[in-house]
Amino acid sequence: MLSKNTVKFIKSLQQKKFRKQEHAFFVEGSKNVTELLRSDFKVTHLLYTSKFAENHPLLIQRPGITALEVDQKMLQAIGSFVTNDSALAVAQMRDNRSFGLNSNELAIALDDVRDPGNLGTIIRIADWYGITKLIMSEESADFYNPKVLNSSMGSFTRVQFFYTDLEAYLKKSNLPIYGAYLEGRNIHQAELTAGGIILMGNESQGISDKLSPLVSHRLTIPSFGEAESLNVAVATAVICDNFRRTAG
Repeated sequence: MLSKNTVKFIKSLQQKKFRKQEHAFFVEGSKNVTELLRSDFKVTHLLYTSKFAENHPLLIQRPGITALEVDQKMLQAIGSFVTNDSALAVAQMRDNRSFGLNSNELAIALDDVRDPGNLGTIIRIADWYGITKLIMSEESADFYNPKVLNSSMGSFTRVQFFYTDLEAYLKKSNLPIYGAYLEGRNIHQAELTAGGIILMGNESQGISDKLSPLVSHRLTIPSFGEAESLNVAVATAVICDNFRRTAG
């Protein structure tokens, strides 16, 4: 039986301060839950409906998890989805650890990208293009925000991330840094390398003044219409596509 304390614990994880305090987060919906259960995240709780159990009989038997069958009404009351007829799972956060980059590796750096939906979509885009590492400024949206995880559609399980002082990190990097600007070299004509860091800026301000001097290559996506700018996640996808098309 689902206890009141467990319900209270899971609901508290909708707030960043409690996620940080408990070092835990939750995901919901069939796609994110199945991806989580198949990953190396340490899952602690699984709430599932009979429908989810019927479709994934082996996943609900994963050892070391407190697994309980509940109805759809309970899932919706605990989580953030208006409709959830499948599952909700709680897992432990990964430690915020730095990582190195190989000379031929492509990574994405985010300078104060604050919208959870944008971050989640960028995680999904990175996964699509085989980019497994994200470096984020400390002001960027919380990776474990439910909106971020939901937008990532399970890709959060395959992308490493690290929150840090982005200026200090980029200063130490030996890789070329490609920055996205409204004015820069046309990305269709630029020489792109297999390895490098793609730096994307804040939704409204772009790349900050303190990071601009560290950018070795300023890139722009050419416009053929009258739109003022592109959404940061859309721009990230276009830039990643050009890198994979031309640099491999």
